[in-house]
Amino acid sequence: MLAYFDCFSGISGDMTLGALVDLGVPLNWLIDQLRRLPLEKFDIKVTAAHRNGLHAKLVKVEAFDDQAARNYSQIRALIENSPLADSVKSTSLQIFQKLAEAEAHIHSCSIEAVHFHEVGGVDAIVDIVGTALGLEFLAIKKIIASPIPLGKGFVTCSHCMLPVPVPATLGILKNVPVYGTTIPYELVTPTGAAIISASAQEFEAMPAMVIKKIGYGAGQRDFADRPNLLRIILGSEPQIAAAPSEGLLEDRIEIIEASIDDMNPELFGYLMERLFEDGALDVCWIPIYMKKNRPATMLQVLCKHDRREILIYRILAETTSLGVRYYESGRRLLWRDQLVIETSYGKITVKRVKDPQGNIRIIPEYEVCQKIARQQDVPLRIVYDTVAREAAISIED
Repeated sequence: MLAYFDCFSGISGDMTLGALVDLGVPLNWLIDQLRRLPLEKFDIKVTAAHRNGLHAKLVKVEAFDDQAARNYSQIRALIENSPLADSVKSTSLQIFQKLAEAEAHIHSCSIEAVHFHEVGGVDAIVDIVGTALGLEFLAIKKIIASPIPLGKGFVTCSHCMLPVPVPATLGILKNVPVYGTTIPYELVTPTGAAIISASAQEFEAMPAMVIKKIGYGAGQRDFADRPNLLRIILGSEPQIAAAPSEGLLEDRIEIIEASIDDMNPELFGYLMERLFEDGALDVCWIPIYMKKNRPATMLQVLCKHDRREILIYRILAETTSLGVRYYESGRRLLWRDQLVIETSYGKITVKRVKDPQGNIRIIPEYEVCQKIARQQDVPLRIVYDTVAREAAISIED
């Protein structure tokens, strides 16, 4: 099952639990599973809430006589020694590790020495392990999330006043696409940041999917300019029905373009290297003519949504272009994977590709063949042809 986390008002642990309950996770089952943990007494209250007219579930975890602060080792032992399913324990520990790594960096200490305050209490443990249980119950195998909005201002924590987003949240959201808002509240809590950064495989616009269910989890506050909700859209990846496209993969990418007519051509090779380092899927140089018949080069870059801004910055920093164009595009792909085969040059990584008729062809990896050609002083085409021929024989056997 595919889940899209639409975080238009941020994300927190209780918002995530609320959306999962709204999707159909039974509250009594959730509480029974969580009580298998060696925690102090707690309860989960779920009430109906409305945010800007939209119905949602509002979750509140009530803890009694809670030992509010725990270190990472205690929490890890608590989860590892529980009778919960291994997959639930693994997901929970991945989320807590995100939190621990961020706190360790902030306080310049080891992960084991990290001492949690707010996120060490029963409510945070219930939010995180409850989320793992909910994902397991709904059989969610893949999570894609929207870019994450951030609030501003200050928030009072256990021992001081901190800027929003708090340092732990920012640390956890490294390499995650975010954007600022004018909302003077904490939109993303450390728990919410850890849940989404540990669980989401991609951060992009809503993917192609067949929608089955929609769940809304409410935040504690009401906002004037937007509903304070987390929306989780549950569904499946679409099956390609058209006969000519049967067996093809499909995804969405971004295309960035710039027309360049006044740059030293020696710089193009360096630029291509940097763009690939920044996450480009492909880079093309296309000869074009611009106004007044000036010969020029159009740079075209293919990338995933979460790399777009980084690549745009690189293009504008490294070229003489005054601007770029970008747009989203769909693409169809042949199925492919990599495998290691035995050849006369030793073990070689090759690409295995299946065409729409189901035929398999083997494509040697250029970088691998180039390295062999240099090391053994053999023409590259000989290495390439030899690997392709021996790979084909190996696959047939």
